[in-house]
Amino acid sequence: MFTSNIGRLRFFLYSLGLAVAETVVIVICIVSAIGFEGLLNSAPGPSRQGMAGAVLVASLIFVALRGNLAACRTRDANGRRWILWAYIALSAVYALLQAGVLLVVKFGDPESIPGGLNLLGLSIFGLWCTILWAKPVAGSNIDELTDVFEFDGPLPASTRTARTAVPATPRAAIAASTARVPPAPQPFGRPRPAGFGKRGV
Repeated sequence: MFTSNIGRLRFFLYSLGLAVAETVVIVICIVSAIGFEGLLNSAPGPSRQGMAGAVLVASLIFVALRGNLAACRTRDANGRRWILWAYIALSAVYALLQAGVLLVVKFGDPESIPGGLNLLGLSIFGLWCTILWAKPVAGSNIDELTDVFEFDGPLPASTRTARTAVPATPRAAIAASTARVPPAPQPFGRPRPAGFGKRGV
């Protein structure tokens, strides 16, 4: 539980930092292109293309960064992949529509802003919350961990019972086979009789 809370907090703080950075970069793109006064007084169309293009490129870069962060969180929590890909795809669509709105919006006319953009933003926020509150896996197999790493402490009682329950017949068979000594090789031909000399004693 402690590890899960740390992962959620880290994902939340990183996402918040990326959101603030994206807002600052978009403001810089608008100011450096035509400025806020020029944006308010300009007519929709070609005069805003440079500004909209810069905003689109910056937004897609932050979509990639947020997608990478969401992928790390999904992998840590063993979340569903389709939620991750839906979050990335909808974020890319939102970035595209956001640049399009800046290109065609008429300030002072609320009807020029499409209402579907807000619904799309709510959908993205819902997917983000789902990734944020994803629960981690139930746990790892202790046998796999002890095979890879060497632990100094004793294993749990259930693990010791499971390991001692393994029958010892294969081990005894291996020990008996190794303890068996092969017979000495016999010489070729007929065996010579025992005794001293030709006729014996």
